[in-house]
Amino acid sequence: MKRLYLILILLSGLLFTVAIYPVSAQERVDNKEVVDVKGIVFEHIGDSYEWHIINWRNTSVHIPLPVIVYSKTAGWNVFLSSRLKENKGIYKGFYIAPTGSKYEGKIVERDTQGEEIRPFDISITKVVLSLLVNSIILLIIILAVARWYKKESNEDKSPGKFIGFMEMLVMMINDDVIKNNIGSNYRKFSPYLLTAFFFILINNFMGLIPLFPGGVNVTGNIAITFILALCSFIAINCFAGKHYWKDVFWPDVPMWLKVPIPMMPFVEFLSIFIKPFALMVRLFANMLSGHMAILVLTCLIFIGASLGPVLQGSLTVASVLFSIFMNALEVLVAFMQAYVFTMLSAVFIGLAQEEKETV
Repeated sequence: MKRLYLILILLSGLLFTVAIYPVSAQERVDNKEVVDVKGIVFEHIGDSYEWHIINWRNTSVHIPLPVIVYSKTAGWNVFLSSRLKENKGIYKGFYIAPTGSKYEGKIVERDTQGEEIRPFDISITKVVLSLLVNSIILLIIILAVARWYKKESNEDKSPGKFIGFMEMLVMMINDDVIKNNIGSNYRKFSPYLLTAFFFILINNFMGLIPLFPGGVNVTGNIAITFILALCSFIAINCFAGKHYWKDVFWPDVPMWLKVPIPMMPFVEFLSIFIKPFALMVRLFANMLSGHMAILVLTCLIFIGASLGPVLQGSLTVASVLFSIFMNALEVLVAFMQAYVFTMLSAVFIGLAQEEKETV
């Protein structure tokens, strides 16, 4: 029981740190009468060409990231984003589009007519770097588990601690989700679905860790969820059986729903794209909204600072308590969203396969 209390105390301390960190990482706006909550929230959940870590004694600690752009007039250009600050916001004709611009927050330049245009941009932004770091962490975890099984599989040793936990997780997803929903042909899709599950899970959990290299909402970026949904779209349709396409273009419904107006075939054809679209939006919206809710609750501390000591104290306590609750909830949501994405992908793939056989 004492160990349980100790674990709960440590967990509460960690969640308190997670809740408070966004506040300490902000610029000192608490002396202002008006707090730009929108600016604070979108600064944290948005992408950027530098990775802001913390403000320390009026000094912004950040990592400048490489800007890689191709301009029709200037060709390829590679430079660190710190060059922009060193040269009053513009370097070699490139600058970050200001608030209100069509390309707000993106690297732009001006053409010969003076209009703002976007060059071809493959820069290593905050989200891209976080994606690379999280992928390396995932590789290290999976390779470490694989290495243990390669060395110890012939010695009849039972996996323990972390290796045992990973085995339980892999077996749960593979047997209860992939195998049950796809059927006898599940082995073909297990590598992709297990990769998708652990990729989403690692990125979700890393987004909840406030300290570098965590804190970046990778799965709250719709470009990331689009690629994941596209992979599921390919797995569903490129390996589909004949009955799947028959049900799309000639479904088993009354003839008047197919001829002369192909109403049901049109609906079934749309469903091919609606399924991955739902996967994309569900993951993106849930992860984005969770981070926004935590940040908005944290901003109550800033707002309370301009309303007097009584309201500041009460709002601070309420903000911390609600932030701890939201962070605890987000830990559950992080796992559930990875689970749901994998399960729905498996269901859609299973529906596209030939009739299941008894496994």
